[in-house]
This record gives sequence, C-alpha cells and structure tokens, in this order.
Amino acid sequence: MKIVLLLILLTAALHAQTLPYERIVNSAREPGHWLTYSGNYSSHHYSPLAQINRLNVVRLQPKWIYQVRGREHFEAMPIVFDGVMYITDPPSDVTALDVRTGRPLWHYRRAIPEGIPACCGQVNRGVAVLDDLVYIATIDAHLVALDAKSGAVRWDVEVADYKQAITLTAAPLAIKDKIIVGMAGAEYGVRGFLDAYDAKTGRCAWRFWTTPGPGEPGNETWSGDSWQRGGATTWVTGSYDPDLDLLYWGTGNPGPDYDGTVREGDNLYSDSVIALSGATGKLKWHFQFLPHDVNDLDSNQIPVLLNAPWQGKPRKLMLFANRNAFYYVLDRETGEFLKATQFTRQNWAKGIDVKGRPIPTNTTTVNAEGVLVYPDDDGSSNWFSPSYSPRTGLFYQNVREKGAYYYKADTRFRPGQLYLGATKRDIPNEEPYGTMKALRALTGEKVWEFRMQSPPWCGALATAGDVVFSGTMEGDFFALDAWNGKVLWRFQTGGEIWANPISYRSEGKQYVAIAAGSALMVFGLD
Repeated sequence: MKIVLLLILLTAALHAQTLPYERIVNSAREPGHWLTYSGNYSSHHYSPLAQINRLNVVRLQPKWIYQVRGREHFEAMPIVFDGVMYITDPPSDVTALDVRTGRPLWHYRRAIPEGIPACCGQVNRGVAVLDDLVYIATIDAHLVALDAKSGAVRWDVEVADYKQAITLTAAPLAIKDKIIVGMAGAEYGVRGFLDAYDAKTGRCAWRFWTTPGPGEPGNETWSGDSWQRGGATTWVTGSYDPDLDLLYWGTGNPGPDYDGTVREGDNLYSDSVIALSGATGKLKWHFQFLPHDVNDLDSNQIPVLLNAPWQGKPRKLMLFANRNAFYYVLDRETGEFLKATQFTRQNWAKGIDVKGRPIPTNTTTVNAEGVLVYPDDDGSSNWFSPSYSPRTGLFYQNVREKGAYYYKADTRFRPGQLYLGATKRDIPNEEPYGTMKALRALTGEKVWEFRMQSPPWCGALATAGDVVFSGTMEGDFFALDAWNGKVLWRFQTGGEIWANPISYRSEGKQYVAIAAGSALMVFGLD
C-alpha cells in the first residue's frame, strides 16, 4: 500500500511541475527536454543528446504511436518537459501525453465555427508553455491559456475577428511574462500584426502593425490606402535574444500577392525580418529581403541566431534561409546586411547588392500571357524548420525545387475572398523534387545535399550524435550522417510528413518524435 501511495505522490509531483521563464532561457542545461517551438530561443532546432548516434541509429524502432482525431495536415511540434508531452491536434485541440507510453493525460477540445476562411488548411503548429499554463493560438483567432495539469481553460481572449479572414496557425512564443502571437490571412487582404499578451491575465500588452498606418514610419512605402489590405502576416514562430530583449519575426507577402500596381512602393514591412523590443513591441530595426514582392515569396522563415566570429571579431549574427532562394547573414543587434548567397534555383533576381537589396530581373512580373517563376510561390524554403549544429558548423535546410507559370487575374478586393491577382499553373512535364542541403553557416556554401523524390514539407533536426533527421511526402522518416549526408536509417510511416522532428530524453533514454499522417510516432533504440 505504501509503495502504491508513493507512486501516486511521485506521479502527481511530476505532473505538477511548471516551466518558469528561467528554465527556457537556460534550456541548454536541460538537454533532455524540448521547451520551445524551435528547441531554444535561438531556434537552432538542435538536440544536444548523443545517445542515438550515427553508429547505432540503424537500431531505431517505434516505441509508441498516438493517433490524433484531426483530418487536416498534422504539422504540430511537441513541447516536452518533466515527463509530459504537449501536442496540438488540428484544427485547434491540445493533448497532454505521458512521454513513457503515449497515454493521454488530458484533452482540450475546441468547438470551431464553420466557414472560417483559411488559404492553406485549418492547421496548428504547436503550443507554448510558461509557468503552469499551456497556450494555444486557434484557427478562429483566439489565444487560450490552459492549466498544464488538467487542461482546464484559465482564460480565453479574442485576438481578432476570424470573419475578417484572420486566423492563427503558428505556435505562440513565451518570453518573460508575455505570450507572443502571430497571425495569418494575407491572401485575403488583411492587415498584418504581431501581438503580445500578459501571460497571467490575457490582457493585450502591445501590438505591432506590420503594415504601417498614416503617420507611422514606412507608411509612405504604400500607395494610397493599400496598407489597409497589405498582408505582411506573421504566421511562423520567431526567435528571441534574452540578453538584448529582442524578438525576431519573419513577415509574409504584401497583398495582393501578385499585382503590385495597386500598392506601389517597397511595401514595408512585408517580406522582412523585424526586430522588436520584447517589453514594448517597439521596432528596433528591420531588414526587407524583397521590396515590392510580386511573386508571393514570403519571408516567414525562422531566424536562426548565432554568436560567432565575423571577419575576426565576435558578432551576434542571424542566419536566414529565405523562401526567395537566397541565404542571408545579418547582424542581429543592428540589422546590418553582411552576406547573401543563392542556395537554389531562382529567376527573379540577378543577385543581391552590397546593401542587401535584390537586383530584379524584371522578367517575373505577372501578365496575361503568363510568366515562368522559380521558385514557385511555395518557395525554396518555407515554414518548416532548418537546423544548426554547433558540432559540424553546418546549417541544414530542406529545399523545394519547383517552378510555375502565373497569369494575371482580377485584383478587386472583396472582404472574405482571396485577394491574389493571378492564377497558377504547373510547368508541363516538370518533375519537381526536393533536397536537404547542408550549408556552411557563415557563408551559405553547400557542403552536401541529399535528394528527395518530392518537394518536402518536413523540417530538419540535427543532434549531438551527428545525425540529421527529416521526412518526405512519401512517408519516409530518415536519418542522415550530419557530416556527409549518407543515409543511415529510414522508416516508412505510412503517411505524409508535414511536421518537424524533435528529440527528448525519458528515464535515461533518448527518443525522436515526428508527426506523420494523422499520428505522432516516437522512436527509440531497441
């Protein structure tokens, strides 16, 4: 009886633990956990665990599988700490799982209104956790705080009116006493923003408009009132530097996507990375990768933060593998452009000038006859995570190799309807494919690449065991040698992989988890 009581008390204590901000800041001290969307605030998407390595990864076997109810793309990345895994189930449900067995501890099920406008599916990419609360941003544009022990709703606030085509699909980011939330909907002519909410109460602490209004710096880069429908949405989770208290967030395309004649100018802060004060939301700096985008090449990729020598001096850097086919290195304190390297096929730019501004070819502006564009609007990269390994010094990026033809279409704005300005057709007889590229982090120079049958939607995970994990649209979950790209192991999951793998430790053993099809699969050594 005493043993049973002790086990009950130990289980209760385990599940009662919380995740204070200090633990997230010092995540390197807890390599067995996965505490933020990208593993740490620097978004390395890297696991310091090395129990699974390039010599024994061939022995990986499935340990447990959890089936979700949703039928949308399962894009969630789990949060794992203190014996519990928190996942989202599309469109906006949350489940807490026992990491040892996959047994559900609690569920949060959200009733979703019908008819929500969403260009790319009713998906959700994960939660944030801070102290004793779990946070989910919902497809109907709410931010909800759940009790980490029970799943009970502690508060629920409306971020925006989903009837205006604003949706929330990204995982929130927890910093200090705030929860940062991005939004989607640029294809419907919304006005983009990034929000911060008080973690305890749900009160909005600040909002930064990514299409500036009259009197705000950058408004002059929009002709007429086009800023009101200018897009520049914030639909992928960003990064954070606690020492500088700076948030780094990528922004999406201007609206309408393909017709620049109704929005003359550079269209700030679309296709940019913005650096904001975490405390106030004030803009510290911005860097626009693609002024006046007319090819829907969002910059909603994940900024990767790195401290490293640059030209012989220590520097706080940002690495950014852009959807536009160029790999950038920036100074993350000032936003200064340092370097850009083309890492895959493109035909919209002749190159990048010394200030980081692209030199357009002027051949990809949409017209009635149709224009060929590389990459297509899904980009060379996209929302899926890159990975940086401090052991190899390499940056691992999955790449989509695909072009398309675009034809001018009606650009009239109608609330709740797509606001694009073009139609798209695939290239006849083209066989799109994908690669994982290993790039030198400070130069973007290719070291090796691994070819995939189809353009991928899965992210990369590098580990201290010198293994890189990723997956394919054909359902293969695979492991590569981080140094040379050699295939070490693969497993057929039976479902398309639209997610990012993670790794964690439980009871002294390392595991790797991936969402595939409509199931979360966890692998460990036999």
